[in-house]
Amino acid sequence: MPDIEGRIRLGFIGTANQGLGNLKNFMKLDKDCVATAVCDVDSKNMAAGKAAVDEFYGNSDCKTFHDFRELDRWDGIDAVVITTPDHWHVLMAADAARNGKDIYLEKPMTLFVSEGRALCDIIKKTGRILQVGSQQRSMPMFHKACELIRNRVLGDIKWIEVEIPPNNKTCEKSWSPMPVPPELDYDFWLGPAPEAPYHEQRCHYQFRFIRDYSGGQVTNFGAHHLDIVQWALDMDASGPVAVWGKGEYPEPQELFSTAKTVDFGLRYANGIEVRCKTGQSKVVFHCEKGTLDVDRSRVLTDPPEYADTVLPPNAIHLYKSDNHKQNFLDCIRTRQQPICTVEIGHRSATCCHLANIAMLLGRELKWDPAAERFVGDDEANAMLTRPYRAPWHL
Repeated sequence: MPDIEGRIRLGFIGTANQGLGNLKNFMKLDKDCVATAVCDVDSKNMAAGKAAVDEFYGNSDCKTFHDFRELDRWDGIDAVVITTPDHWHVLMAADAARNGKDIYLEKPMTLFVSEGRALCDIIKKTGRILQVGSQQRSMPMFHKACELIRNRVLGDIKWIEVEIPPNNKTCEKSWSPMPVPPELDYDFWLGPAPEAPYHEQRCHYQFRFIRDYSGGQVTNFGAHHLDIVQWALDMDASGPVAVWGKGEYPEPQELFSTAKTVDFGLRYANGIEVRCKTGQSKVVFHCEKGTLDVDRSRVLTDPPEYADTVLPPNAIHLYKSDNHKQNFLDCIRTRQQPICTVEIGHRSATCCHLANIAMLLGRELKWDPAAERFVGDDEANAMLTRPYRAPWHL
């Protein structure tokens, strides 16, 4: 075991794809944290995670766990990093919090709206630090864009345009169950989700295109970009009042079930509308004096000189984080709130869920962001929650 005196000890739940990336990026912050354990229900992914940790530290001390609950109860960690399919996010975060662990939780924070409010209550009650992995808040271009908008450098917002990428995976028109590979505990992978026959495209990365586990690109890139919209509009503790849209969906017999292309809108109480469509990956603010176009590589304004505006000291200055993971570690030490709290993550994910519900129902819905209920629509309100498969519960 490396010398961990003074360093925050991290356990990693989910070590494939983004999970392995999160693991490696946290290990780069070696002066402030140390990876001590990995957990995955796929033994190959768990082995890859352990190998990455042991190689980095030059030993074989990384502990492995099959069950996240055993990791949460181990006194060898201070915090967990959860990078699992969306349907596991809230249950795992709640268990970690109740066992005294701080949490870095990947976006989208939730699979459905009601579990987000439940997690907010749990984090408040336990006093744990939770950082949602909406890392665009810690990228300088998005911070700059939101400060320019909040200070009305381009005047009042007329409307906001969001583009999210199309699906980057496809599946066959029909499919048949497959044998479960020996390295995967498939029943544990399903967890609270409905029982379903195994297919290789159901698990790991492709889970995001099946509604039982995720919300497609709306909760993937949409969770990032609508989070920036919420920040720019000063709506981190609230949300829109209306939502509408339509989506192109797979055929019922297909394995994938989330929208292949989307076109939806959100309206806020101040009258500002957000229009989100399948396209590239960007947020464009259409304002009185011009436009501001932001993505992960740049901020562009038209006229261009607005991008170079230097804000005075008495301007609105937003929370500044230069590194999303470092911000989490710093807040574990100070017990101050991180840049993307549980409430922020819940409200941003809610925008995504509202859009998916509106597209599935094919009609405009009125939303009460204070009550977190649809107005006068029992069918839509029934979609704000989902049952967990026994024995899983919050």
